[in-house]
Amino acid sequence: MRKSKQDSRRPSAMRVFVAVAVLALAAWMLLPQILNGFTSDRSIEIDASASEPLRQLASLEVAEGGDLGDAPPYSRAQFGDGWADLDADGCNTRNEILARDLTDLDFGSDARACVVQGGILEDPYTDTTIVFQRGEQTSAAVQIDHVVALANGWQSGAWQWNAEDRLRFANDPLNLLAVEGAANQIKGASTADQWLPDNKGYRCDYAARQVAVKYKWNLTVTRDEQQALNGVLKDCPSITF
Repeated sequence: MRKSKQDSRRPSAMRVFVAVAVLALAAWMLLPQILNGFTSDRSIEIDASASEPLRQLASLEVAEGGDLGDAPPYSRAQFGDGWADLDADGCNTRNEILARDLTDLDFGSDARACVVQGGILEDPYTDTTIVFQRGEQTSAAVQIDHVVALANGWQSGAWQWNAEDRLRFANDPLNLLAVEGAANQIKGASTADQWLPDNKGYRCDYAARQVAVKYKWNLTVTRDEQQALNGVLKDCPSITF
C-alpha cells in the first residue's frame, strides 16, 4: 500500500529515541559547565606527597555564584567593637600581636599595662624594616592585618555564625599579622587571586596561613581563589601553624 505524504513525514519511534538519547548525552556532558558558578565542590586533585597546606586547600568547599549571593551586607560591627581581650589577661589583641611580631619592644614606664609603645617590625609583606612608635600620628605605620579579611570571612560563611564566633574569628592570632600600614590598606579585603605580598619570599607563608585560617574556621573559597592559592602552594615546602 502506498504511504500518504502525512505518514512519510511522521518520525519513526527509533528516530525519536535516538534524538532524545543524543540530547540527554549532550546535557550530561555540559552539566559541569552549566552548574559552574552556582554549585559548591572540591576540585583540586592532590597526590600522596602533597604538603599539608595543599591537603587543607583541597578539602575546602568551593563556593561560586549564587552561594556568595546568600550573604547579607557586611559591616565591621558584626565582628565586635574593635580589639577584644578574650583571654582576660588585661592585654587587647592588637597589643598582643604587636608584642608577638615586633622586636626591641618598649612598653614605656609600666610594662604591666600591656601597651606596646615602640618596637621594630620586619614587615613580611614588603620586606622592609619599620621603626614603630605609638602615637596619634605614628601608630598607623604598623597595622594588624586580618590575613583572611573580615569582609571575605563574612562572605565565605561567617555571616551564618553567631556574634561570639565572629568576635573570636576577628581576634584569632592565627589570622593576624603586624604589617606595614600602607600595604595593609592596599590589600584591603582582597583574596589571593586579587592580591599577594610584594615580598615574593613570603608568599608561601601567606598562602599557607590563609588556607590554615579557612580550614580552621570551615570557610569557603571561590574557584579563582582556590586556583591562585594552589598556584603558590604547589611550589612551596610544607608549612604548618
